Formats: sequence, C-alpha cells, structure tokens
Amino acid sequence: MNEPTEGDATPLSWILQLRDRLSSPPPARLPVSDDRRAAVLVPLYIDANELWVLLTKRAETLEKHRGQYAFPGGAIEAGESPWEAATRETEEELGIDRAKPLSLGELDAETTPSGYRIVPCVAAVPFPLDTTLNEGEIAEVFSAPLLAFANPRMVEERAVEVDGVGRMLRIYHVGNRRIWGLTARILQNLLERLGLGMAGIE
Repeated sequence: MNEPTEGDATPLSWILQLRDRLSSPPPARLPVSDDRRAAVLVPLYIDANELWVLLTKRAETLEKHRGQYAFPGGAIEAGESPWEAATRETEEELGIDRAKPLSLGELDAETTPSGYRIVPCVAAVPFPLDTTLNEGEIAEVFSAPLLAFANPRMVEERAVEVDGVGRMLRIYHVGNRRIWGLTARILQNLLERLGLGMAGIE
C-alpha cells in the first residue's frame, strides 16, 4: 500500500485518523523479562465505508494454540523490529507481501501463558485482499467489521479459574466462531483506542 496523498482524500482521512488515535497516549510496554519477544499484525481495511479487521484460525496440527483464532505473527528474530517480525510472519502465513501493509501504530503489549511478550502492530492492508494460506499453520482467514465487536450482544464475560486464580474471560462470538484470550484482549484494546462510540471512519 502506497503512502496516501492529498489527492487521495478517503485513504488519507481514515489512515491519519487511526494513526492519531493510536499514537496518543503511547501504547503501554512491559518491563524486560525472560519471556520471548513476539509480534502480531492487526490488519485493517476499508470496504463500503466501514472498517474491517482480518483474523485467522490456526491449524489443528500445530503444537500450541491449535484451532484458536488469532492475528498473524510470531517470534521476533535477532535484529528485527516488532513491525518487521509481524509483516514477515504475515507474509509467511497468508502470502501478503510484507511491503504491502502500511503501519498505523501499535497497541499495548501483552503477555501469554506460553511465555511470550507480544507487541500488536496495527496496519492498513490493500483491499481486495489477495491471500495464499500456509496450510501447515493457517486453517482459515476471515474478516469482520471492527465495530461488530463493540456490540454487547457479541460479547460474553465468563468467570474462569487459571492456576487457582479467578479471572474474567472475554469471548467475542462471531457467527459460530469464538474469539478469546490474547486475540480478544487485542481487539478490546483496539476498540478502546479508537473509541467505542465511533460509527465509522470517514
């Protein structure tokens, strides 16, 4: 995706608006730890004047997090930035050329029980999308309107116990899909940063 220009009013408007919302306040970062550094890409695009988000379903054959809904991403290799890792992994998993996504900003860093520190990198991606799935890692790719996740009827707050500690687990229900865990936390953070009352991006 090329950098927007003044003569391309619609892309310029929504891209700059999201960049502004994601930059202030700065995203929260975690203290240095022994957890492995990783990054995911949160791909967004405009279709019919509505903001959409792209997600994946991990293959059932994977050792970790099999069958879960997630954003494309993986471990940050030596010398890589979070953005470089996120776009590299997206290219490997979905076949989206790493030069295509346009950086919009980052969300709050997250940790996982499997020992990762995750930096979510938000990106504008071209539409229509051209994907080629790595079937060894990805079983499905799908999109949903971002604001659908702000609909209370799609959100379940479930009390669970993890390692003897009670906590509330947020689950988004999208059709027959259940999106929870790290992916749900990233979506919640994105909605909060963009403003729940937003009716659309102009």
